[in-house]
Amino acid sequence: MLPVETTVDGIAILSLTANPSKPRGGVVVLDSWLIAQITETLDAVAATNPTGVVVRSASERVFVAGADLAEIDALTDSALHLYLEQGADAFARLYEIECPTVAVIHRAALGGGLELAMHCDAIIGVIPAAGEKPWRIGLPECSLGICPGWGGTQMLPARIDPVDAIIQTATGRTNSVTEIPAGLFDESAPSIVQALMQAIAWLKCHPRTSGLSTPRTLSRATDGVISAALTRAHKEIASTPAADAVLDCVAIGASEGWARAIAAERMHLVALRHTPQAREKLAQFLKPAS
Repeated sequence: MLPVETTVDGIAILSLTANPSKPRGGVVVLDSWLIAQITETLDAVAATNPTGVVVRSASERVFVAGADLAEIDALTDSALHLYLEQGADAFARLYEIECPTVAVIHRAALGGGLELAMHCDAIIGVIPAAGEKPWRIGLPECSLGICPGWGGTQMLPARIDPVDAIIQTATGRTNSVTEIPAGLFDESAPSIVQALMQAIAWLKCHPRTSGLSTPRTLSRATDGVISAALTRAHKEIASTPAADAVLDCVAIGASEGWARAIAAERMHLVALRHTPQAREKLAQFLKPAS
């Protein structure tokens, strides 16, 4: 299980850790080990009837750097489908649990890392101190020729300007934490200590005692707003297999809902990794450092 601290008023603070068999210098990556640990830990936390859950990272280098692309690239298509489904099931516990949840993002949150955070009811983001190098936040998958696989095409347009969100996702453009689009963070803080205090305060001000059927984030935008944004964004996005997959997933989400949209993301991601564009970009990304 992952480390969990419980406050005197019943709030569970869960820390994401690096896989001990693949420490990666302390960088937290969403590999199959971490996905299994999230599932096991959240099940154990839910059994204690917490008043709230905070998800933070134990890493001093990242919140979560994203999915383990080397692991993904080594999987068969059927195994990759299973990996993505297991991740979706693990993350769903963050909105299905019968209490509010908050993610505290300190340092980089990319791809699956941001998707994990957006499954929570709220996000508190730490802003770097003066002179500290800013970190990146966003969904870079399309820059590697693939697409998000855990609901990013649905949740980002619900949190920030939907046109910009769709364009960012379809191009793989990420944001500096010092230039975060309005809405991505519910609150910001100058330090991890302050962010944890704000997260606990947010939980106390936003109680819930029943599970949700979809991430709370999705309640921020209507299907009509997303459909209109999709029409506008489509005119500004160059057609590539990855960009077209994102546009398809957004359209499916607006017309058929969350479950069908994330199933479409999985289908597209599995297929995209075989395209020439993805093969070239993934090979470069995964190339051992010389």
